[in-house]
Amino acid sequence: MKLLSLNLGRATAVPYTEQPDGMTGIDKRPTDAPVRVSAPGPKGVAGSGLAGDAVCHRRHHGGDDQAVYAVAREDLDDWERELGRPLASGSFGENLTTLGLDVSGARIGERWRIGPEVVLEVTCGRIPCRTFQDHLGERGWVKRFTLKGAPGAYLRVIEPGEIRAGDAIEIVHRPDHEVTVALQFRAVTTERELLPRLLPAGEALHPESLAQARKYVAEYPA
Repeated sequence: MKLLSLNLGRATAVPYTEQPDGMTGIDKRPTDAPVRVSAPGPKGVAGSGLAGDAVCHRRHHGGDDQAVYAVAREDLDDWERELGRPLASGSFGENLTTLGLDVSGARIGERWRIGPEVVLEVTCGRIPCRTFQDHLGERGWVKRFTLKGAPGAYLRVIEPGEIRAGDAIEIVHRPDHEVTVALQFRAVTTERELLPRLLPAGEALHPESLAQARKYVAEYPA
């Protein structure tokens, strides 16, 4: 398992973002340089956990619990076959393009060591948005991506440090529950009846997902 590509985005003006200033950092490009990774701060105020990476729409992106976004190269390859077009690493706006790692099958709270210093913890899947759809230029992409159910994973920073493309990835902690990124994604998008099944992940869950699960259980007790 390794970090195949490390990708950063610059704030760029586009006609399709919902940001009032028209800027987005979704167009992420690979870098061969080492990049500092650290917890950025609260969502809504802070951006990316990677130095030099722009997050413009901070209402829905960035912050400690969405500090880093990872996508498996294998999932990009699968989409290439479906869409009939090449998808470069970084195409989905991901910071980390991994190889040999089942990102959407990772468990919430799973921890990855990348390189000698950095440890990240899986928190949730990525919810697609209009900016993502228009960036790719695929009509109906939000629905199609959602139905696929392989959203990639957001991660929080447990141990900061530097990473670079080619670094080894090691799973250093795997929780004993069965709450995967894919399950969390289905529960908060298309199958809300699955929300109670998220609770065993506890505080490792993204706080918004945990609140949704607790609210659902309170409204619809078993």
